[in-house]
Amino acid sequence: MSQELLIAASALVGLLVIAGALLKGWQDWLALKQRELEAGRAPREIEGGLREGAARIEIADLKERIRKLEAIASGVDL
Repeated sequence: MSQELLIAASALVGLLVIAGALLKGWQDWLALKQRELEAGRAPREIEGGLREGAARIEIADLKERIRKLEAIASGVDL
């Protein structure tokens, strides 16, 4: 009985350590994103960091592609 109790307690402690590490990582990630927002700069995720104008053009192009794909899916000829 005591060996099973020791294994259960060890597993619980291990789970708590992992949960604590994940929580700390999550909080640090949120703090990083908060600092990015406060600095007024958006993360560079679109095509290696294109400027805002180029990003808007790219988004408009993607929207047009989606419209065409939706038309094809619904059977409408363009």
